[in-house]
Amino acid sequence: MAAAHIPNLLTSYNARPLGRGRGRGGHGNLHSEEREEDLDTTRALKDKIVQGTDNDANVSRMSAVEVGYLHDPYARLFAAVGSQRRFPIINRGPDSVLIKMLYILANNPFIPGTYVRTRAIDKLVEEFLYSQGSTRKQIICLGAGSDTRYFRLMSREQPPNVLYHELDFPINTALKIATIQGAPSLRIHIDDPLFVLSTDTELHAPDYHIHAIDLRTLDRAYGQPVGPGKLSHVDPALPTLLISECCLTYLAPDTADAVIKHFMGNFSPTTPAALILYEPINPFDSFGKVMIANLAARGIVMQTIQKYHSLDAQKERLWSYGFIDGGGAEDVDFLYQEWVDEREKKRIGRLEMLDEVEELNLLAKHYCVAWGFREGKITQDAAGKAEERVEAKGENEETSIWDRWRALPGTIEAPPVRDNSQSSLTGRNWG
Repeated sequence: MAAAHIPNLLTSYNARPLGRGRGRGGHGNLHSEEREEDLDTTRALKDKIVQGTDNDANVSRMSAVEVGYLHDPYARLFAAVGSQRRFPIINRGPDSVLIKMLYILANNPFIPGTYVRTRAIDKLVEEFLYSQGSTRKQIICLGAGSDTRYFRLMSREQPPNVLYHELDFPINTALKIATIQGAPSLRIHIDDPLFVLSTDTELHAPDYHIHAIDLRTLDRAYGQPVGPGKLSHVDPALPTLLISECCLTYLAPDTADAVIKHFMGNFSPTTPAALILYEPINPFDSFGKVMIANLAARGIVMQTIQKYHSLDAQKERLWSYGFIDGGGAEDVDFLYQEWVDEREKKRIGRLEMLDEVEELNLLAKHYCVAWGFREGKITQDAAGKAEERVEAKGENEETSIWDRWRALPGTIEAPPVRDNSQSSLTGRNWG
């Protein structure tokens, strides 16, 4: 599962179940076996649509690379089909503003799905990996698809010391592994020994692991009984960053919550841990409703958007998962204004003519990046050693793995406190 260039903000509005005898005028006396078969068919079709969003993300990313917004020498290697240049819309004709914005969403590589999202998440990842020198860290990327972040990191002059995991449906992992095996420019960044399962759906190397798994079955992975199953090669003691770019949003809210709690339950209490989310928000205003209605034909339901519909809701979500020591949630407009420096803004401003600035700004209010972290519980002995390290450090040296995140605009350190009388979150700098 990967973020599509058209974020699919669907609910079950007026949706008829797929399968025989399910629509208007269908038969009401199907045998239980037939009903189960219909349900299985429906699930398979929905899964296939979600799995296919990786190609959407690839096309959008390739467009952004070709125009010059992003630098990614590996994106083309994963392009299953030829990339399609996505031009900015020209303001013509009598179409409504909302319909034009939907067209922009589908055809402009600058908007939230690609450029700003990539820049923001790359920044969070880099600040995590390069904090506290060469301390080894771990990344677990949910619904990674054809994401190239591992290879971009490893191609640096000073690659990070990281144990990197990617999780996705077997059909997507098989395609990625085949691409890696056939591309020397990718293979060179994976240390030996490299082992690929006989099914060609999993790859394991010293620092890089591709896991074939349906996240809905995570608790049952690698053995029974139900409970925190253990993915192979995940180190529960390493400082760990979980990443979900429009992945968990495809799951039912309870299932999405269970995925994160699964990992948090597997980590040692002393393990520093963090989560980055990229998800749609604001489905209840005029644009959100139109977008939901217009994208319903694609057959994908972004199920978490109803529960985690706002920046405040996303912040409270992070707190509920246990990321209690700091974090934030900001829309893409904020991230562009505050996290992209003026020199970079001038560079991308010269790439293409954008006529629909106001519309793009509105779109950017409907997508967010949320990030949260916990320091990890410290034993009395460890606390004493940490205090000694603080005293030995200079003023400008990092005392926490999250110091760089704390310095980012939008990061706060107070947990959300719900004010029931106002049905909103309050607290220092929240909201």
